[in-house]
Amino acid sequence: MKQIKHHLTESLLMGYAAGTLPEAFDLVVATHVSMCDDCRAAVAEYDAVGGEVMLDMPPMDIDVDALAATLAMIDKGAPVPKPRQKARGVFPAPLQDYVAGDLSAVKWRKVGGGVSQMVLKTSGDATVRLLKIPAGTAIPDHGHHGTELTLVLQGAFFDDTDRFAAGDIEVANEDLNHTPIAEAGADCICLAASDAPLRFNGIMPRIAQRFIGI
Repeated sequence: MKQIKHHLTESLLMGYAAGTLPEAFDLVVATHVSMCDDCRAAVAEYDAVGGEVMLDMPPMDIDVDALAATLAMIDKGAPVPKPRQKARGVFPAPLQDYVAGDLSAVKWRKVGGGVSQMVLKTSGDATVRLLKIPAGTAIPDHGHHGTELTLVLQGAFFDDTDRFAAGDIEVANEDLNHTPIAEAGADCICLAASDAPLRFNGIMPRIAQRFIGI
């Protein structure tokens, strides 16, 4: 397994363990955690702390339908991160469950500049998509109206802050303005989730944004 240099923030790990993140963010976190030993261990620690807190809580009366409601929530819950196995393709298990397969199962839609995407179906207040950025291609200069998580699955990209390779995740917020560029070599495949539209600085990307929903 390649060394991962860019990890999830503490608040995202805690939110994932507590079940408070949007489904789109849950998917990106679960996919990264399945690739990253350090973040998987951190989630396990937060899960353990949550269990201890529940044990210390006083008993409460519950509704007779509580069990059925809980089971229904589990069925719709966050993807379960499992350690990535060798020779299983590009996508870890949590993502394969959403795509119904690996990279070959993706139905790409061109969005301009050689970049393609596939929006994945999730509920909640955030969206998530797969992005294929041809090697050497730049994403137009942009900022963020909210939070965006970008997980690299294949290839690499670099921007104004650093280089991100397979397994690395970039957590962007309103303070970051950048121009990601896919590195030479393999096409860069990313899983990206955002809870608000991007803030493109050029007029043409802003016009295209109305049609592609980024």
